[in-house]
Amino acid sequence: MGKERAADRSFSWPRLVLLWLLGMDLRITILAVPPVLPLIHRQLHLDEKMVAALTGLPVLLFGLVAIPGSLLIARLGARRAAIAGILLVGGGSALRGVGPSVPMLYAMTAVMGAGVAVMQPALPTLVGSWFASRVPLATAVYANGLLISEMLAASLTIPVVLPLLGGSWPASFVFWSVPVLITAFLLLFATSHVSSRVSHVRARWWPDWHHLRTWQLGFMLGGISALYFGCNAFLPSYLLAIGRPGLVDAGLTALNTGQLPASFLIMLLGRRVVGHRWPFIALALTGLVSLGGLLLPSAPVMIAAAALVGFSAAGGLILALALPPLLARPDDVHRVAAGMLAIGYSLSFLLPYLGGAVWDATHLTISALFPGVVGSLIMALMATTVRLKPTVVVSIGTGR
Repeated sequence: MGKERAADRSFSWPRLVLLWLLGMDLRITILAVPPVLPLIHRQLHLDEKMVAALTGLPVLLFGLVAIPGSLLIARLGARRAAIAGILLVGGGSALRGVGPSVPMLYAMTAVMGAGVAVMQPALPTLVGSWFASRVPLATAVYANGLLISEMLAASLTIPVVLPLLGGSWPASFVFWSVPVLITAFLLLFATSHVSSRVSHVRARWWPDWHHLRTWQLGFMLGGISALYFGCNAFLPSYLLAIGRPGLVDAGLTALNTGQLPASFLIMLLGRRVVGHRWPFIALALTGLVSLGGLLLPSAPVMIAAAALVGFSAAGGLILALALPPLLARPDDVHRVAAGMLAIGYSLSFLLPYLGGAVWDATHLTISALFPGVVGSLIMALMATTVRLKPTVVVSIGTGR
């Protein structure tokens, strides 16, 4: 109780705002891609597998670099690791359009994805350190920044940014990198390094792969992310394939705007929904029904369905991101988060890529829904089996 009172007294609105900005940096450069995919597709002659790889490469890096990110946090601390990650995100994103060429596009996309992968386990650690007694609120706040950034990139790129920049998709990547680099400056000069518990933290960074819950949390996150990233990757191509190109901008906007109510709802409800399994199941079922709505011929129904897909994916994401600070000791949060992210984002890369491969092989437009359907089913299955009680998830095993 004393710790909670101390945490409440140290509650900092500037840090909460900074968390929100950090959340924006997790996705704003990534979601700048779907609106300009048709331009990239045409200019660089990409097939559907290459499109899936381009949109899924950052997601794959989220998984592959999550564990090195945990090591970086253990060695440098969460704040310094976050600064390093932000600089990789901003720099890599700005350089994606150099040429333009396929090798540079994919190489710098990998750099950008690696930066986000470092930031992602750092943010739950900062939440546990800065807002120990208000984990649901702080998680929902930085997730809200993440979601708003997705909405901004998806909804403003075509009608505002591209006309401003003469229709240049490479220049649009530079445009969306600017706020990321500004956040790096603020984090560097508006906060200070905290070196408490350094000796213990440095001894622990490797996730406990023998713990069942590490895998359950990872697959749950993977299913949630496959629902969202799969829909973002294939919605433009799906709408073009069924002869509804006029719905691309509205569909992406609805998908990303539909996420915002989920973040505000979780801010309001807090622990009444965080740490429970039933919200995951309800959101998975909502996602399945919404994907079915994309098959209907009515434009309003399709737009509403895209919005509900966004709501389902966002709600599941926020609830999942809140789990590491709730389930682990403060000095183990980055390890829990790294294990969950490594498994989850590897899966959420694989499912959309398989969806693209199936589409190329069968030429069936319904293949666009494959990642979301499978992801929703995985999310529901994991939610029915995982034990969401505040015990130490990875407190034993190899401390590398």
